[in-house]
Amino acid sequence: MAQATYTGPVPTPGLDDQEFWEGCRAHEFRLLRCKECGEIRLFGNPMCSKCTTFEAAPFVGSGRGTVWSWTTTYHPFHPRWKDRVPYNLTVVKLEEGPRFTTMVVDSKPEEMRIGMPVEVAWEDATEEVSLPKFRPAKG
Repeated sequence: MAQATYTGPVPTPGLDDQEFWEGCRAHEFRLLRCKECGEIRLFGNPMCSKCTTFEAAPFVGSGRGTVWSWTTTYHPFHPRWKDRVPYNLTVVKLEEGPRFTTMVVDSKPEEMRIGMPVEVAWEDATEEVSLPKFRPAKG
C-alpha cells in the first residue's frame, strides 16, 4: 500500500477528523450530513454552519467535483516538496456541495480550468495514511 517515494508531510488525525482519515485509508471520501437540517460538511467542522447543531451522520461521498479555484506553485514551501514543483494547489467544489482544499495531480498547469471536472485520486503516503488528491475526471 505505501509508496516508498512519498516525502511530504502526513496528517495527525484529531478527534474531529479521525473518521475522515480512516475513510481515506480505505479509499473512501467520507463527509458528514447534519442530522437536523441535512447540510453536508467536511470532517473537522464539528458544528453545522447552517443550523449550529453538532449532530451529524457520516457517509461516503462521490469523490467527484469541479475546480473552483487554483494556483500553481513553482516554489517549494518546504524542502521535502522540491521534487514536486510545479504543483496545483486547488479548491474543489465537491459534487455534494462543500469546498475541499487539495492538489490536482495528473494535470499540467496550462491544462487547469475553473469548472474542470475532477475525481479523487488516492496517494498512499504510508501504511496508515492515504491522502485524497484529485485528478481530471475520466470520461
